[in-house]
Amino acid sequence: MYCPSSKPVPAPIISPASVYQRLRKANPAPFAALLQYHNAALISSSPERLVQVRDGQVQTRPIAGTKARALAPEDDSALKRDLVGDPKERAEHIMLIDLERNDLGRVCQAGSVEVDELLGIESYTHVHHIVSNVRGVLRPDIGPLAVLKAVFPGGTITGCPKVRCMQIIAELEACARGAYTGALGFINHDGSLDFNILIRSMTLTQHSSHTELSFRAGAGIVADSVAAKELAETESKAKGLIRALSTDFKPYVDAAGRMRRWRGERSQRNRRALAWLWRWSV
Repeated sequence: MYCPSSKPVPAPIISPASVYQRLRKANPAPFAALLQYHNAALISSSPERLVQVRDGQVQTRPIAGTKARALAPEDDSALKRDLVGDPKERAEHIMLIDLERNDLGRVCQAGSVEVDELLGIESYTHVHHIVSNVRGVLRPDIGPLAVLKAVFPGGTITGCPKVRCMQIIAELEACARGAYTGALGFINHDGSLDFNILIRSMTLTQHSSHTELSFRAGAGIVADSVAAKELAETESKAKGLIRALSTDFKPYVDAAGRMRRWRGERSQRNRRALAWLWRWSV
């Protein structure tokens, strides 16, 4: 997978807590989080769980497959049907389910890994997603760090095979991702844990005179991807973030709610990456 990315931009001093509140309102999500440390903050409205361990059960909830929402209810319902029925989206999603089953198989009791929710649709403010849930019974000798090691980074972030995909990502992307597509969560004393995947998320760094913001949006690119559609998907995913920031970053937001200065650059990178991946895949 290749993830088009943004660049940091400056704004007047702003409060991470206030941005988080606005993001929760603009883009509600089940795995939202705010982490503040020193002069920086991670602000997340992630829809995706990387992994949870509770009561001896471990589960991961991969998202793969996205369509922008429509305003009219009948059109919106049709888009959901189109999404779950799209052969490309289904094939990509099933491949990632198999990857997650293999990841959980490293830490779960033999024969316990199962898909207990398959190809469901979750609807958010700006997009529909295809979601499945994979769970298993944790082996008694496995601790929380071993669980994280088995599933990180999420298969929906890397694609398959993980190691080779990460090598390709490192070759294609011009700068390090930082926290983006990492994970944020907690580990309790009893070994239970819950971590999200850091998508629909942003980093704020406070300086003496201004706040620096960075966020990214991406799409999974495969051999039959269409660059224009993948670019449109990244813009749909970023809309909630942009809406939450529209007050503080007015100079960078156009009338359509898009970040002006990055659009052409993202499109060019996306097409370059698609051409590169096509050559590699054939």
